Amino acid sequence: MPITINGSGTVTGISAGGLPDGCITTADLDSAVPVAKAWVNFNGAGAVAIRASYNVSSITDNGEGDYTVTFTTAMPDANYCFNLSANDNGTTTSGGQSDGFAYGSWKRGANSCVYSTGSMRFQIGFPGNTVLYDQTHINVAIFR
Repeated sequence: MPITINGSGTVTGISAGGLPDGCITTADLDSAVPVAKAWVNFNGAGAVAIRASYNVSSITDNGEGDYTVTFTTAMPDANYCFNLSANDNGTTTSGGQSDGFAYGSWKRGANSCVYSTGSMRFQIGFPGNTVLYDQTHINVAIFR
C-alpha cells in the first residue's frame, strides 16, 4: 500500500507498527545490525543458575571457574565474538583476592576457551594468576 499525504496534511497507508509488514526481515537485521546472538546473566558460584538469557539453553559447571554456555539455536560457525564480565559482588574469594571488578578468560590448557557452533566454554580467573575462581555474577554476550 502506498503512503500518501494529501493537501490537508492527512497521512494514509501507515500501519500501527510504523512500517508495513515484511519490509524488514530477520535476514536484513542479521546482516546489517550487530546485535547479540546470545547472552546470559548467571550465578556461577554454588548452584549454577541462569538469571536471565537470550538464545541460551543451559550452563554447565565444568569445575572451579570453568563453564560452558550452550546455545538454544546454534551459531552459523565458530567465528563469533565472545565477551565476558564477572565479579563476586564485593565479596572475597577463597583465594583471598579482592573482588568487585571484571575478570577475563585466558588460555590455560586445551579446554580453557573452546568456540563451537553449539556452545562456548571459558574459564575465569584473576589477571596474572593461573588459579580459577567461581563468581556470583557472570555475564556473557556473543556477537556474530
